[in-house]
Amino acid sequence: MSETTENIVEETIEAANEQAAKAVNSMTGMFEGVDTAVPEAVRALAEKTVTQSRDAYENAKGAMEEAVEVLEKSIDQTGQGVAAINRKALGIAQENFNTSFDLAKNMAGAKNVAEIMELQSSFVRKQFETFASQAEEFRTLSAQITTDALSPVTEHVTKSFDKIVTR
Repeated sequence: MSETTENIVEETIEAANEQAAKAVNSMTGMFEGVDTAVPEAVRALAEKTVTQSRDAYENAKGAMEEAVEVLEKSIDQTGQGVAAINRKALGIAQENFNTSFDLAKNMAGAKNVAEIMELQSSFVRKQFETFASQAEEFRTLSAQITTDALSPVTEHVTKSFDKIVTR
């Protein structure tokens, strides 16, 4: 770049800086005599808003922690219920296996076809009764597990509703 061009660039930058300084000075002068202090009412409102926001956050945080605790209890109850159903199913399977094995043993000791048919017929009748009884046991157990799993949620909703009503 030539010396003349450099001088022009420097003069242009210097002129721009002078203009910027004048603009800042004139803007600063615009606020002379104007009270720029924040009014006490605005400050009090801001402090109140911050306090209310903090309280709302704490309440929301507490409610969320309670909800998580309730869900954990419900999930724990559900897990225990699933284990109970598994134990019941294994018990029923063992019972049915033993009954079937007893039938096979009795049929092996039968003296004729008529006795085998009687054993088979009796077994089928008993199994229908047993299956109905086992189905009722599963229904009762499932209903109890559902009640137990929902119990923490129901209690939480009831407590929350009571809090809202008493406010």
